[in-house]
Amino acid sequence: MPEQTSPPTGILPTHEFVDGKVGPGCKKVDPIVIADGVTRQFGGNTAVDVQHLEIPRGKITALIGPNGAGKTTMFNLLTGFDKPNTGTWSFDGTSLANVPAFKVARSGMVRTFQLTKSLGRMTVLDNMLLGADEQGGEGMLRALFKPLWRDREKEITEKADELLARFKLDAKREDYAASLSGGQRKLLEMARALMSSPKLIMLDEPMAGVNPALVQSLLGHVKELKNDGTTVLFVEHDMHMVTNISDWVVVMAEGQIVAEGPPETVMKDQAVIDAYLGAHHDQDLGDLDIQELEVERIAEEQGVEAAAEYEAEVLGTTTIAEEIAETKPGTETTESDSK
Repeated sequence: MPEQTSPPTGILPTHEFVDGKVGPGCKKVDPIVIADGVTRQFGGNTAVDVQHLEIPRGKITALIGPNGAGKTTMFNLLTGFDKPNTGTWSFDGTSLANVPAFKVARSGMVRTFQLTKSLGRMTVLDNMLLGADEQGGEGMLRALFKPLWRDREKEITEKADELLARFKLDAKREDYAASLSGGQRKLLEMARALMSSPKLIMLDEPMAGVNPALVQSLLGHVKELKNDGTTVLFVEHDMHMVTNISDWVVVMAEGQIVAEGPPETVMKDQAVIDAYLGAHHDQDLGDLDIQELEVERIAEEQGVEAAAEYEAEVLGTTTIAEEIAETKPGTETTESDSK
């Protein structure tokens, strides 16, 4: 393949994070994750085909792309929840290819999930304690001798209380996790992931299902992770979040990396427009309103009626849902129908 003489539209030729030219699979100055030749097939379908990917250390990187692009599958592979057909990858200089999930977590790479994994019949505090490492009382024999692990248990509990206060969940300390709202469970899962002091935290759609009232709180907590020196890699459909907190954006489509770069330029790249924007083909993603995007996403995934209900609750109108309904024969909605 001949060398490209000019960068794609909207993509800078160089960047401070990059060792060389910016583009899909470009090398980073200080990568914390390096992946090569990673593929995953399900039957005859290729879900992931990533030739090279590097994640910059100490930055917030967004992994975006349309539904079915392979983002969550890539997360599962990197964190040991799935096995690739081919490929290798390293984290902080250590190979983690085919390493089981619990060992990946111990190495300093932890993740959250699209659907929260809090244990509803345990208290918020107990859920937090599960995230800590080096718990001496877990051994069968050591559990019988409390003096051997009492000090460590005190340290873990104090750290849990500090994180609960930071995430404004301290008032829920003794409540069952099942009593938390969807947004509070997202906060709990993020706080629990920090119990092991990870070097890299991977967030899979942290805004999915979160009440708009908690969105700003979650955004603030993600920014704090970077300020604490933690590398963040997250999957997200919310373009407002992506453009406002990301240092770097990687775009996947049909299992491959099709673009990467700083958010303000990636959103203008033709490959991103073709692969990702769809209905927003003539718009700049960074200028779209967060609620408008959410209404359109809900309409696509759950139907126009569900989108109208969300819009009526959050914005007090059904204008966007009505416009969507007009483009879909056989569907219509009114403001009164959505209440």
